[in-house]
Amino acid sequence: MTFRANWSYPTTIKFGPGRVTELAEHCRAVGIVRPLLVTDKALASLPITAQALDILDASGLGRAVFSEVDPNPHEGNMEAGIAAYKAGGHDGVICFGGGSALDLGKMIALMADQTVSVWDLEDIGDWWTRADAGKIAPIIAVPTTAGTGSEVGRAGVLTNSATHKKKIIFHPRLMPAVTICDPELTVGMPKFITAGTGMDAFAHCLEAFCSPHYHPMSQGIALEGLRLVNEYLPRAYATPDDLEARAHMMSAAAMGAVAFQKGLGAIHSLSHPVGAVYGTHHGTTNAVVMPMVLDFNRSAIEDRLGRAADYLGIKGGFDGFRARVIQLRSELAIPQNLTRLGVQTERLDELTEMALEDPSCGGNPVEMTRENTRALFESCM
Repeated sequence: MTFRANWSYPTTIKFGPGRVTELAEHCRAVGIVRPLLVTDKALASLPITAQALDILDASGLGRAVFSEVDPNPHEGNMEAGIAAYKAGGHDGVICFGGGSALDLGKMIALMADQTVSVWDLEDIGDWWTRADAGKIAPIIAVPTTAGTGSEVGRAGVLTNSATHKKKIIFHPRLMPAVTICDPELTVGMPKFITAGTGMDAFAHCLEAFCSPHYHPMSQGIALEGLRLVNEYLPRAYATPDDLEARAHMMSAAAMGAVAFQKGLGAIHSLSHPVGAVYGTHHGTTNAVVMPMVLDFNRSAIEDRLGRAADYLGIKGGFDGFRARVIQLRSELAIPQNLTRLGVQTERLDELTEMALEDPSCGGNPVEMTRENTRALFESCM
């Protein structure tokens, strides 16, 4: 099988090994002639970033980089990025990296020329209409991990450094104009990043599949995404240069982000505050709480997950599916509980309040209350 294709859903996607070499031509196609490449600190010094900058430089587009991106990016990172964007006279953003770099690059493109606060554009009702859409810079996304799916999303996650709360910032124009999905870029990921980002994709598909909202298209995409992660994440983890596994994981990451239009749930509403307060890796945190959330939601999802287990070739219905999640966590060296991530019992009341404020809890199959959410956190310790 050749993993090379051009897709137009949900945006223009150039998929296949080696396609990062097309970066400059896609910049020009969307009107970018002075791009700012936004990436994270670790990635900035790696060969794949140098390769991307060489491609831009050779085409006369310069090699400007902004890399002051924290693992859970906040408004301070955004403001520094906007300053770099304006100082360089840039006219578009290349989001290059994992979810943090993709999300922050989107925020820079969104906010560089706005007059409203970024917090005024939170994903609530029609708040996005407060932005001047004509002043949002064009965005090209180049994911180097297979997890968040931000490369095919219309939102970004930004942490408020004062309140330690993660906010989802939404605007339809945050969908990248072009996304380059080159699985070769993911080959050099550290194993713990392969594991964490892969389980993030699994969590997106799982929560979308279990969400009670009506969206059959997302339901089908979520189910196939679960299958791809289940089959190919262990291969990508064990054999990093397995390009077939890397390609399927890159597809699954995008599928998860498309699917969760249907909704997310308790996995994410617990993970978001933990990441905001403790700086934990988002996908890894999702994987830590996943089995406990399955137990929490069992009464509402047992039959549905039984059908998913059948499709994935897992015997034993709900119990078999849960056992497979535990097995995956073990194979991928995921910590067993939140205590091992550094979460402290004395902060569980605070985390509970933050989880209940997170928009993800609205898509959970079982209604989340202060009492049962606090108990859920305790079960994760």
